Amino acid sequence: MKRILVRLSLLGFLGATAPTVWAAQTWVVGPGGQPASLADALRLAQDGDTISMLPGTYAGEGGVILQKRLTLQGQSNAQGDKPVLQGQGTRVAEGKALLVVRDGEVTIDNIAFRGARAVDGNGAGIRFERGQLTVRGCSFIDNQMGLLTANFPEAELVIESSDFSRAPPGASGSGLHHLLYVGKIASLQVRGSRFQQGAWGHLIKSRARRSLVAYNLIDDGPMGTASYELEFPNGGEATVVGNVISQGPNGQNSAVLAYGAEGAKEGSWPRNVLRLSHNTFVNQRSVPAIFLRVWADRLSPEAQVQAINNLLVGGGVFALTTKGQFDGNATVWLASLNDVTTLDFRLKPGSLHRRGSVNPGALDPALAPTAQFRLPAGTAPLRPPAQWSPGAFQD
Repeated sequence: MKRILVRLSLLGFLGATAPTVWAAQTWVVGPGGQPASLADALRLAQDGDTISMLPGTYAGEGGVILQKRLTLQGQSNAQGDKPVLQGQGTRVAEGKALLVVRDGEVTIDNIAFRGARAVDGNGAGIRFERGQLTVRGCSFIDNQMGLLTANFPEAELVIESSDFSRAPPGASGSGLHHLLYVGKIASLQVRGSRFQQGAWGHLIKSRARRSLVAYNLIDDGPMGTASYELEFPNGGEATVVGNVISQGPNGQNSAVLAYGAEGAKEGSWPRNVLRLSHNTFVNQRSVPAIFLRVWADRLSPEAQVQAINNLLVGGGVFALTTKGQFDGNATVWLASLNDVTTLDFRLKPGSLHRRGSVNPGALDPALAPTAQFRLPAGTAPLRPPAQWSPGAFQD
């Protein structure tokens, strides 16, 4: 039996001449429509409401968020399992995604999106079209596109403490599968999240005007076959701080981070600045890597690159002929890290490179890390050390 929730009016408390003010409502839904279905809640909810999803698997459910303000909150069970929106064949909302965010200020928290498939090959866990979307504590598993955006220039996307994994193998429909594919929007922020096991596509691809990628574990792993781990094809203002960016042994491309590759074809942003600070770049392939590849000839002439205190692990070169400010970066072998097989990407305690880097805040406050990634997803605060070490970890 579906639960019918009644919206309360505050009119009686405000006086007869006051405008009607509706109290925000929480709609509780469960798998199989008990106590209510997600479709009903999406249809009935008003701006400012919350939809609370009980634990379980929501097979073939999903829909379109049309509200201007909405929170979609998943409840975990005693084992910590999130509610799962599970795709069924190519049955996705509007032929796009398990969940489509049309245009509003939306928060999606603690929900897993799994198995999205669409006829055009772009079936996404979430399709974000415009507005402001915050995704927090969510999982995207085995989707043709984990999260895919449209190209509205005012849209803003924030992703925190989430995980993206298991892109389906090969290509289908219109192209490759990416774990996170951000179009030409105003801004992207990704913090404290994990990306693993791509398949020919990229782990993160952002065309945003401004991108902040901070304190993430971007590690394809032994089962992944991704191309780039991180790509900014149209340039833009990209700040990449405190991440592990690791290419697995079966990676498909010699470049780990790519910047400006499609600037000539798709057009670059008017302002192009790439800042790399305190990242741990890792090459686990048996052939040399290009840790950073910049297509300067496809960007505006005033494009800038700043690379400070990055740790380059494994065989390869940092940036070939790329011009810019490079300071405090260090190159080591895989054996210099504690144990990449257990995801411990810290320098060994006795490393000569510990405490051997420049003060990033003295060069630019935006380059100084304020947190570190922590498994399984999230961040831990970081107090500035007396002396900095290269890479993503200071402990």
